[in-house]
Amino acid sequence: MGTGAGFCPGLHLSLGIWVMIAVHTLQNAQAEITCASCTVPVQLHQEELQLGMRTDPTEEPDTLKNIRVEFRELDQNTGVDDEQETGVSVEDVPPQDVDGVSTTEPGANKESDSGSDKAGEPEKGEDVALWRAKRSGPEFAEFSETGQAGVDVGTPENRGSLFDGHKQGKSDFRWNREEGRGNNRQDEPKIISSTFSLTGDSAHNHAVVYWSGQNSSVILILTKLYDFHIGSVTESTLWRSTDYGSTYDRMNDKVGSKTVLSYLYVCPTNKRKIMVLTDPEFESSVLISSDEGASFQKYRLTFYVLSLLFHHTEEDWALAYSHDQKLYSSVDFGRKWQLIHERVTPSRFYWSVSGLDKEPDLVHMEAHTPDGNVQYVTCRAQTCTEANRNYPFPGYIDISSLVVQDDYIFIQVPTSGRASYYVSYKRDLFIQIKLPKYSLPKDLHIVSTDEKQVFAAVQEWNQNDTYNLYLSDTRGIYFTLALENVKTTRGIGGNQMLDLYEVAGIKGMLIANKRQDNQVKTFMTYNKGRDWRLLQAPATDLDGNDIHCILPFCSLNLQLQTSENPYLSGTISTKSSAPGIIVATGNIGAELSYNNVGMFISSDAGNSWRQIFEEEHNVWFLDKGGALIAVKQPSVPTKHLWVSFDEGRHWTQHSFSAVPLFVDGVLVEAGAENQIMTFFGHFSHRSEWQLIKIDYKSIFSRQCTEEDYQTWHLHNEGEPCVMGQKQIYMKRRPGNYCMLGKDYSRILSAESCICRAHDFECDYGYERRGDGNCRPAFWFNPSTVSRSCSQGQNYFNSTGYRKVVLNNCTKGVKEMYTARKQQCPNRPPKGLLVTTKDGKLTTNLGSNVTFLVHLDEGDSIRTNIQLDFGDGTAVSYSNLSWTEEGIKHVYKSAGIFRVTALAENTLGYDTTTLFLHVTCPVEHIQLLAPFVVIKNKEVNITAVVLPSHSRTVTYFWWFGNSTEPIITLDGSISHTFPNDGMHTITVQVAVANTILQDTKTIAVKEFFKSLLLSFSPNLDEFNPDIPEWRQDVGRVIKKALLQVSDFPEEQLLVAVFPGVPTAAELFLLPHKNQSEGKKKSEEVLEQVSDVIVTALNQNLVEFELKPGVRVIVYNTQLTLAPLVDSSPRHSSSAMLMLLSVVFLGLAVFLIYKFKRKIPWINIYAEVNQEKEQEMIGSVGQGDSTPKITLSEFSASKELMEKELDARIKRGVGNPCESTREIPNCTSV
Repeated sequence: MGTGAGFCPGLHLSLGIWVMIAVHTLQNAQAEITCASCTVPVQLHQEELQLGMRTDPTEEPDTLKNIRVEFRELDQNTGVDDEQETGVSVEDVPPQDVDGVSTTEPGANKESDSGSDKAGEPEKGEDVALWRAKRSGPEFAEFSETGQAGVDVGTPENRGSLFDGHKQGKSDFRWNREEGRGNNRQDEPKIISSTFSLTGDSAHNHAVVYWSGQNSSVILILTKLYDFHIGSVTESTLWRSTDYGSTYDRMNDKVGSKTVLSYLYVCPTNKRKIMVLTDPEFESSVLISSDEGASFQKYRLTFYVLSLLFHHTEEDWALAYSHDQKLYSSVDFGRKWQLIHERVTPSRFYWSVSGLDKEPDLVHMEAHTPDGNVQYVTCRAQTCTEANRNYPFPGYIDISSLVVQDDYIFIQVPTSGRASYYVSYKRDLFIQIKLPKYSLPKDLHIVSTDEKQVFAAVQEWNQNDTYNLYLSDTRGIYFTLALENVKTTRGIGGNQMLDLYEVAGIKGMLIANKRQDNQVKTFMTYNKGRDWRLLQAPATDLDGNDIHCILPFCSLNLQLQTSENPYLSGTISTKSSAPGIIVATGNIGAELSYNNVGMFISSDAGNSWRQIFEEEHNVWFLDKGGALIAVKQPSVPTKHLWVSFDEGRHWTQHSFSAVPLFVDGVLVEAGAENQIMTFFGHFSHRSEWQLIKIDYKSIFSRQCTEEDYQTWHLHNEGEPCVMGQKQIYMKRRPGNYCMLGKDYSRILSAESCICRAHDFECDYGYERRGDGNCRPAFWFNPSTVSRSCSQGQNYFNSTGYRKVVLNNCTKGVKEMYTARKQQCPNRPPKGLLVTTKDGKLTTNLGSNVTFLVHLDEGDSIRTNIQLDFGDGTAVSYSNLSWTEEGIKHVYKSAGIFRVTALAENTLGYDTTTLFLHVTCPVEHIQLLAPFVVIKNKEVNITAVVLPSHSRTVTYFWWFGNSTEPIITLDGSISHTFPNDGMHTITVQVAVANTILQDTKTIAVKEFFKSLLLSFSPNLDEFNPDIPEWRQDVGRVIKKALLQVSDFPEEQLLVAVFPGVPTAAELFLLPHKNQSEGKKKSEEVLEQVSDVIVTALNQNLVEFELKPGVRVIVYNTQLTLAPLVDSSPRHSSSAMLMLLSVVFLGLAVFLIYKFKRKIPWINIYAEVNQEKEQEMIGSVGQGDSTPKITLSEFSASKELMEKELDARIKRGVGNPCESTREIPNCTSV
């Protein structure tokens, strides 16, 4: 659903809270977290501008010139790319991708209309992306005279032709009829208009319009001629009006007649201060004005400015980003600049946030180290020396992942496998974000953070063109699902926007397009995603005919897209000063369609709808939302506008031009005291720019009095309690032709309601079942208590529910659903894990290694921690709290060191081991071993490395508690286990300067019984093929099997195999103490096997994977499997493993050998490689967090392959010093 700057019906980007997703076109494209207010410098993409753009004014008259115009207002508190020529507003629409970076503007849909109470400035307190984005100045859209932003739409006869598969509406064919519609009165007052032509600028193909919007009468217009042959601006003219656009004066003599201007920026805190940049092809200078452009002073620059970021309170402070990735600061409004930092990531720099950062001149930025790593750096703008720099997050982060927004800071850390996201709330320590365990995001975007929680869009591992919406707790740590499968829309730049809209003025109300059963339907919620419902279609059409549309088979579906032009309304509009009024383009039917669309309006916040036009119109709110104005889509010329005073029930027609005008944009409400709007457009493709000033004050009969207002009660299908309170609004009575006062009140009263079930959503780890109750997900253990909970203290035990954030209900069921305070139990330590601070298993000789000790359960205050570094030194701590900053150690010799951690208290202990390589790095590996083996019988164990490096890999094997490894150059090893019990196998591989570790635990028995299991096909749909999932599902299968037999739990083992279709093997193990003899134990296993096989054959073994998904377990074998013992018979497990190893090895070699020559095989190899990375053993589970493959972080499988290919080409690695810990070290 591409758009052309809103100039064709149906071609608009999502308006409201929308998500932008970068399109990955490079092999090593990166995916990063995106945010609401972090914009990016939009680079000039010449190939895009050339679409339909003509630069030679002498060409044939029948050739349509594509002239682009930008609309800007002087009160913008944002910065922008100085090379933005792509027709994209960075503040109101998503920017184009720059080096794989994309950002998301979540507030744009809150105030989609460009007009506001102060000449386009949104009212205070409103979250509008057009105003909240931090980059300032020229971030508004550029628009062509043809009605398309950089898109050739042909001659005027076929403007609005097909674009990206979407058809134009009926405007061309119904124009005469539409001009005749309306409720005209004979005594209808005439609006006053005046037209001004920018004479002499017809050859200029860009125009940028600025209006201060704060009762200032000054309008600035910068027109430019961009020459594509040389790739720069060759001519420019600066126009200035001091009478709200009645007349304009040329300002070239003020700035220098030969000076070529490129962009104009305006200070957001003092609209009188203006900064104009010259084109760097001629000179690098800045022109500064302190009197709204009446006069300028020129200052030379030593760098080329790509983007500017003004301070939110200090009018003279600004940050400038240069073309060579350097960041500069100025404290005198651009007269002098000082270097802050080099190698800064584009658009990832931020001023301090008031109330959170102590220093107002603090700068947050993402900077690159000389060796290519990325760090989060803070320092003061004028004293950013190396000694004064701080690094709030220890270690490195992923490129383009830093987001500083409101109370939150987000980053992603570079880990192997899955992505790890971290958040800092109110500048506290970074904590890892907790999404549902198996969401496994490959794309994540921060949608909004402005309502005391984080709203995120996540594309999960099994999604392609849809996203799931998640809401966090107040700290932004624990996320729960709000809505699944939200549709995305692809824009003209290849970016994707989420079809999600936040209704302005109604807290908690969202509208979204959801894909359901291969159909897209529009849903809305009044409680921030807790409950969603379809939209009821109007009862009658425009002609009064009944519409038979019955839910859920038929409903009203809306287009939730925004115009690229901030001065066209887009397909949906709301305004916070007009609560309850929603104007949108849509259709009535079973699903969303872009054919046969019309315009619809709701006056009661979506409870009921009426149709107002049969064709698409741009609709704006006038007089603080008291009146509506509608104009045809710009693909059709018009000289009339329509005005409604009764919320769209009746419309009156007014003429604003004697000649039909192609409307490129409208500036509405120049100031609180002036009822003025300006139309920008052209009469024909060869005409001058036309600026029509309209004074609409005469359409109002008088000033509104108290009798002209009425109350309106917000409700949800008759339910008066919305977000826990009864809200009463004051609005003008429909049909009164009076002008609202500037002290117009929005909310008259808000009374809290009694809490009920719909005021609470499911807590983290819980899912809503069919009966409406929240119950633990299959992967979540609700009895887990935080290790920070010490004996004698209290903690809050979740009931499975949490109150919707900002919900104001009281009493009622609040106590029932609120987490209960309980005393912390005394528990033995469990889940001990030791890692290095940077997450690596390697370090350079002599460097300071920091170890982190993590404990899932146990009393951290009363648990003793011991850490043995493996080199003859060890440390001990009386409690875990002493290790929070990490345990530092310096190794004085190279080698492999066994680092052992012990956590112990009066109730028990837990241990864990980490093998650290000094000077030798880590690689990726998968360990293949049987699940159960026979005692004293040799078994083959294989380590598979992807891709394979024959004769360049060193393998290190540990069996049981051995401290010295067995070192081989072969990926297979044979071993005999002499003792019964559970045995641990650990393997590490070293390739060049990388190392990886994997661990398996196998059972050793004299004999056992096994059965192969299969499952109903629906299980494969939810199989992400990762070790943790297989372990959790195996536990659920085991629980289901125990229900049909009384076999001891410790003697039953279920192992789920990798890959799909999902299969598993059931092992029946003999008792540890075989006092009854081997024969008797074999008979017991046979009996239990018969019981289980009978239950499996009768489909009695099943489990619920998630609400509504039940999985049946089957017996794959037609006959009972024989007992396996130490006799020459081979176990089914061993034979299956042997065959798996052979075929896997052969497949890996063929795929990797030929994957670059066969496209479909290349795709298979990459997917397989990603899966193998995720199968890292349990020893390093903390390192297996998924790496994102989205807009918003690094695509791990592509990055890994590129790095491995580079190593192969180099063919040389760093030498590794040999010590007693490493008998030999192979360098490659």
